Amino acid sequence: MTIPKALSFVVALTLVAGCHQSPRARNVILFIGDAGGIPTLHAASIHGHRQPQALFIQRMPHLALMDTSPADGWVTDSAAGMSAIMTGQKTDNGVISQSADAVRGEVDGRVLQTILEHAEERGLSTGVITNMSITDATPAACYAHANDRRDTGRIFAQLASPRFGDGPDIVVGAGRTRVLEATAALGIDIQAELRKKGYELLDSPGGLRRGQRRVIALTDNPEFDPVTVLEHAIDTLSQNHKGYFLMVEWDMHTNELERGLNRSLTMDSLVRRAASRASRDTLIVFTADHSFDIRVRGGKRDEPLVQDALPTSDGGDGAQAAKPGQRYVRMDNGHTGEQVLAAAQGPGAERVRGFIQNTDLFLIIMGAYGWN
Repeated sequence: MTIPKALSFVVALTLVAGCHQSPRARNVILFIGDAGGIPTLHAASIHGHRQPQALFIQRMPHLALMDTSPADGWVTDSAAGMSAIMTGQKTDNGVISQSADAVRGEVDGRVLQTILEHAEERGLSTGVITNMSITDATPAACYAHANDRRDTGRIFAQLASPRFGDGPDIVVGAGRTRVLEATAALGIDIQAELRKKGYELLDSPGGLRRGQRRVIALTDNPEFDPVTVLEHAIDTLSQNHKGYFLMVEWDMHTNELERGLNRSLTMDSLVRRAASRASRDTLIVFTADHSFDIRVRGGKRDEPLVQDALPTSDGGDGAQAAKPGQRYVRMDNGHTGEQVLAAAQGPGAERVRGFIQNTDLFLIIMGAYGWN
C-alpha cells in the first residue's frame, strides 16, 4: 500500500514534534522575594555591585513582567499575591488560599489546592523555608487555608492536619514563640500533634542534620544562615525519586533600607546557589509577591548608593532630620502595584516570557511537572 505524500508529511511532522517536546521538570524551586520588585532589584544591584543588572536573577535566561493585582483591587498584600501564585486563582487581600468569595475574618471561601498540596498528593517531597514568621502570608499560602492571614494559631495548626498528602517534609521559619503561644491559646498542644505526624520539632535551623525526613525548625531569630538550610533542603528532598517542590522566601522589604538591600543580595546568592547545585531536571523560578515603593533618585558611580541623607531646611526653624540611607534613594514604605520580575531557568522556563499574570505562574509550574 502506498502512503500519500501529504499524509507522509503530516506523520513526519508529528514524529518530529513528539521528539522535540519540552522535557518535564522533576523538581521545582520557587524563590519568593517578599517585596522584591524591580525597583528593589535595581537598587540592590547598584548597592552590591556598583552597576545595574549585575544580579544573577537579572541574568536568568527567561524573564517576564508579572502582574500582582488581587481580586479586589490593584495593589496586593502577600496573602492574595502568594495565593494567586500557589493556586492559580486570584483572591482578596488578607485571604490565604481561599476563593474570592471569602469575607476576611468572617466567612470562609472555597479551599484552593496549592502547588505544594498537588505535589504532596502525587507523592513528591516538599519544603517551605522563610526568614519571616512561618505563619506569615507567603509561607502560609503554601500549606494552609484561612479567611484571615492574622489567624496565626489556626494557620500553623494546619501543618498537623493537612488537607492533601501528609504536609511539607521540611519547614524552616521564624516566629517560634508567637506560633506556640497562638496554638496554646486555642487549646492545641501543637508539639504533641506534630510528633503524631512524624515531625521532629527544632528550636533552631542549626539543628538540621542528615537523615531527618520530617522536620520543623522554628526560631525567633530571622538572621539564620540560609545557605546551609537551602543546601540541606535540596539534599534531603532530592532523595525522593518522584521529585520535590521547595518554596524559599526571603524578606526583601526596604523599610530599613540597607538591611533590605543586603537581604536582596542574599536572595540573589541563594538563587545562584540553587542553580549551581540543583539537577538539570529542576525548574528554578524567582519572583516577588508584590513590589515596594522604593526609587533610586540620584547618586554617582564612584559613591556608595546607601549613605546618610543631607539635612533639608524646614523654611526657617533650622535643619530637619533626614532618614538614614535616603540621600539617593527614596522609600515610602508601602506596597505598589506595578509588575514584578519573574525569572526562570530549567524545564518549562521558556513559558516565562512577556507579560503574565501571577495566576499564570501556577499554570507554568504545573505544566512543567506535566500536571493538568
